[in-house]
Amino acid sequence: MHATPLELSTLGHRIRHQRVSHGMTLDELGEKVGVAGSHLSLIENGKREPKLSLLQAIAAATGVDVGELLSPEPPNRRAALEIELERAQSGSVFRSLGIEPVRVTKGMSDETIESVLGLHRELQRREREAIATPEEARRANTEQRLRMRALDNYLPDIERLAEKQLKAAGHSTGALTHRTVSIMAEQIGFELIYVNDLPSSTRSITDLENGRIYLPPASIPGGHGLRSMALQAMAHRLLEHERPADYADFLRQRLEINYYAACCLMPESTAVGFLQQAKKDRNLAVEDFRDAFGVTHEAAGMRMTNLMTHHLGMRLHFLRVDGDGAISRVYENDDLPLPADVTGAVDGQVACAKFSARAAFSEQNRTTEHYQYTDTPNGTYWCSTQTGTTAEGEFSITVGVPFDDARWFRGRETTTRAASTCPDESCCRRPAVEATARWQGKAWPSARVHMQMFSPLPRGAFPGVDENEVYAFLDRHV
Repeated sequence: MHATPLELSTLGHRIRHQRVSHGMTLDELGEKVGVAGSHLSLIENGKREPKLSLLQAIAAATGVDVGELLSPEPPNRRAALEIELERAQSGSVFRSLGIEPVRVTKGMSDETIESVLGLHRELQRREREAIATPEEARRANTEQRLRMRALDNYLPDIERLAEKQLKAAGHSTGALTHRTVSIMAEQIGFELIYVNDLPSSTRSITDLENGRIYLPPASIPGGHGLRSMALQAMAHRLLEHERPADYADFLRQRLEINYYAACCLMPESTAVGFLQQAKKDRNLAVEDFRDAFGVTHEAAGMRMTNLMTHHLGMRLHFLRVDGDGAISRVYENDDLPLPADVTGAVDGQVACAKFSARAAFSEQNRTTEHYQYTDTPNGTYWCSTQTGTTAEGEFSITVGVPFDDARWFRGRETTTRAASTCPDESCCRRPAVEATARWQGKAWPSARVHMQMFSPLPRGAFPGVDENEVYAFLDRHV
């Protein structure tokens, strides 16, 4: 039979149930089937696997089919409680405590077992919601970045899913409209509802029971970001996501829903055709790709990383850098030398001050892209950077390629050039000799503490989300 311990336990309970219901002792049933009562006791306690011939004999002696004894369902409520307790006490969470398991006896009441099970359920809940330290979060993020790098940031299954959903909604070309997004939601049984009182910790809430997706109202006419949020919410259902098991699972789900939304807003078939024509014309530009599909500069830049290596044979990099120089989003498969901590994490590290991603902040005219060649220890790279501002401060979006591929891009004729020797600290991380001589020992800066240092990652099953607020919100709207 080769049954698992859990299957043996259930089988034992079903045999015991039949024996007791027929008023037989272990020895009496043993005599009928030709084994000792002690042997039957081991089987009933899930400690020994019976041979098929013995199982058939037990079934005949108790007047049931073998199939009934092999049913995976516990025979009664008491058995179900005992099996659940056995499962909980054999789990890694309980074993790690080094506590002796509770031995269930005949005299132990169902209420006592339920009380012990309640403690186990709470223990398991707390384990699921255990925080990931910042180091664990960085490691998970780094593993995902390296995995996507190996795949050239291209996920064909999600590409095909998006194309299928778009075709079913009647979308063929041009920017994806809000109306089409609504049709896509209806096709999977959801209605889009815009409300003013979403909890501050959420971007959207999906009511699975009543088929509703709650979104914030558009902050500006058109509200292009709402299309992406609605598509991301739908992606959770289409990709059959379950509650995240850990932070790495949460990051994977976040990446997949973002990828799906990008595939819908910039469909592979039309986006690749646009990029191929632009390459043929030697006029590739993030801003043209952005405007053709009515998306943000960041979304267009990231989408190019999904498609250009796979379809155009071109390696490239993408950077989102905050005003203080910290890298907040990154992708590269062209060996651009990027700073990394001891875990290999790039996010949160400070980009070289000579990179276009930071040099663009000093430009007077920020309405157009900033072009630059940068010499690095890994070769020369051409980059296009656009800056922007949010409530949190400035940021820049950069897409770049190795020198040889610059010939396909608009802005290749730029004469702006810089040299970076990072990670050599003398490049931009060490103060000038003159400044050191003047100020060393004469200044005392007070550091600004970043609150995220104290924020647990993740909190609960959905990192950063206050589930109490979510449920209170749903109570108001249902």
